[in-house]
Amino acid sequence: MILKQTQFLKGSREFEILDETLFVHIKSFFKEEKLTVDLSTLNPEPVIAGSEVIFYSDYKGRPILSLLLNKPSTEEFTAFVDALKQTIRGNDGTDTGIETEIAESTRQEALSRNFHEEPPAFAEPDEMVEEKPFRTINPDRLEEDIAGLKLCMDENAIKPLLDSLETLMAEPESKDAYENMLAAFNELGFNQGAVLTYAPYVKVLVSESIHALERLGASSYDGVKGS
Repeated sequence: MILKQTQFLKGSREFEILDETLFVHIKSFFKEEKLTVDLSTLNPEPVIAGSEVIFYSDYKGRPILSLLLNKPSTEEFTAFVDALKQTIRGNDGTDTGIETEIAESTRQEALSRNFHEEPPAFAEPDEMVEEKPFRTINPDRLEEDIAGLKLCMDENAIKPLLDSLETLMAEPESKDAYENMLAAFNELGFNQGAVLTYAPYVKVLVSESIHALERLGASSYDGVKGS
């Protein structure tokens, strides 16, 4: 499914859902970009903020994807967002859809948020259940991912992640190294999708970390969720 949106003086954006990946094609007067977003990393419940609908990462709740509300038409937009949410959930299409008319109290709450600030942090470490890495780290698979990322991506754009992966490869039993890798991945923004495409083992580790946080109750991002 494809959604095309145009904004005056800012160019156009085309979004296409293929399997569990969202391909984004951005055109403006000065540049053209092609990006990918791995939908399995997103929270399926977006926040409506003024004229935008924002999807957050399901890991630490960072804003990852924004769409112009009801563009190019309410019908096309709603159908696309329904499909997007269903793909994120991996469900059978029983989702009821995004509410384009929300209660005034909910709207005011969304508008009052400063989306340029850091999202609310998780509970402090001593408030959470102590847990070891969710699987034994395989250094050989990490080495393969590192090689793939260096071959297919701009190393400078993902250097903190590459550094953290090399540290984790050297210290596969280190919980600190594991968490530093997750933190570096979380800072990638739109580059997350490309990394998960070229680093399948990293995708496994990130996915398992999300599921573990859900078991700990750390995935209820009340400060950033909306309906």
